[in-house]
Amino acid sequence: MRSKQLLTAICFLALPILASAQVLSPVNWNFSSKKINAQTWQVQITATIQSGWHLYAQEAGEGPVPTTIKFTQNPLVTASGKLKEVGKLRKSFDRNFNAELKYYENQVSFVQTVTLVGKAATDVRGSIEFMVCNDHECLPPRKVDFKVAVGGK
Repeated sequence: MRSKQLLTAICFLALPILASAQVLSPVNWNFSSKKINAQTWQVQITATIQSGWHLYAQEAGEGPVPTTIKFTQNPLVTASGKLKEVGKLRKSFDRNFNAELKYYENQVSFVQTVTLVGKAATDVRGSIEFMVCNDHECLPPRKVDFKVAVGGK
């Protein structure tokens, strides 16, 4: 009985410590669009990565969760071409995964060209699943939803 009370007391004492622990978030995402012509826009998804961390490429190699961007179907928008990575791609052997991996440090942009069916303003929506690591640890994969306005004036 005493051990049960002791365990309960320890849990209550640890609760404030756990509640104040900061969640690591070494990647900040920015979403924007750029008009190319009346019907064509570029959707730009930019990751700013804290020093010491790296974000895996879409084709990272065997082991980590690669950065995966999925666009939600929208009848007013069609994707043109492949999603491009714009940044300094690095490649090195990672002992944790025992594999040669591709990743980005500091900043990378993912750019998708889209064509609008009409002239009305609409949103391009989707989600990003990604994983980041540093020299000592990898954080669990995260998912971030996004929405970018395109079209209109």
